Amino acid sequence: MSDIQYPAERNLDGVYFRVVRGGKSVTRCFTDLTVGEQNNILDKYEKESLYRMCKILADTLRGIGDQFDIINQE
Repeated sequence: MSDIQYPAERNLDGVYFRVVRGGKSVTRCFTDLTVGEQNNILDKYEKESLYRMCKILADTLRGIGDQFDIINQE
C-alpha cells in the first residue's frame, strides 16, 4: 500500500493532466496534483504551454478572489 498523501480533489483550475496513481491512470487538475507530479509536468512541457497554464491559473485565482472578496492583508 502507498503512503503518498494526495491533495483533496477540488477541480478549481481547469488545467487537467493524466497521472498514474495506484497503478491506474487518472485525470487531475494541476492544483490537485502532488508536488512530485507537478514537478514532472513542469519538467516535461514546453515554455509556451507553461505560460498558457500560468495565465489560466492566474485568471482562476483572480476569479476566486473576486467571487469571495478575498484580499491578502500582509
